Amino acid sequence: MIDILNRLVDAVEQNLGDELDVDRLAAALGTTGYHARRMTVAAADVVGGEDLLTIAVRYGYGGPLRSQPHISFRLIGHATRVPLVHEGINPHIQRHITSLPVSEHARLKDFSNIEPRGLLQVGADVSPDAAEGSELTYLHGVAVGAGTDVPGDLDMLDVGPGAWVVFRTSGAHPAMLQEAYAASATEWFPSNPWRLRPGPSIVSVIEHAPDFSTASCELWFPIERA
Repeated sequence: MIDILNRLVDAVEQNLGDELDVDRLAAALGTTGYHARRMTVAAADVVGGEDLLTIAVRYGYGGPLRSQPHISFRLIGHATRVPLVHEGINPHIQRHITSLPVSEHARLKDFSNIEPRGLLQVGADVSPDAAEGSELTYLHGVAVGAGTDVPGDLDMLDVGPGAWVVFRTSGAHPAMLQEAYAASATEWFPSNPWRLRPGPSIVSVIEHAPDFSTASCELWFPIERA
């Protein structure tokens, strides 16, 4: 965002006295007049010192999101190693989930006692390039407080204290969720002074259709100042 604004300023200064065609200038820089104007107004709020997450929500960068303060919790459940699939349902994860007895889902949910609530889909140990087919650890489970007694038959991931950004998605599943993953990398992180810190990404399914064709989800990323 800042790079495009700087290039727009340079273009304006080079054409002082001429009639300004914002749409033409924006197109030459790989964006649109609408986005250029939106960035200009958003930048004014940034200079004013307002919270960056609030500004991002106001001007539509990254879609609906919220921030979480520094929190610490553990993730418990059933973990496995699976290949990464960028589009569509990951059949390896699907087989892992369906292999669990129905009663086990209810048992896990009873352990949930801290944000993010409910049954969670957790991805950890992803390779830095997140290449298609590379392996990750997938955990189907819940978040619990540090003092919770954990049964020995459950896998556990410790999550250190830190800040989180939470994206809310709603619609076709898992397409909307996968679009949020992509948009966070190409739009939100490049436009904000945050980066991923070590830790898992977490999906909390808020509600869903009986066949999971549509769903409302929260996508949690661990973040730190860039």
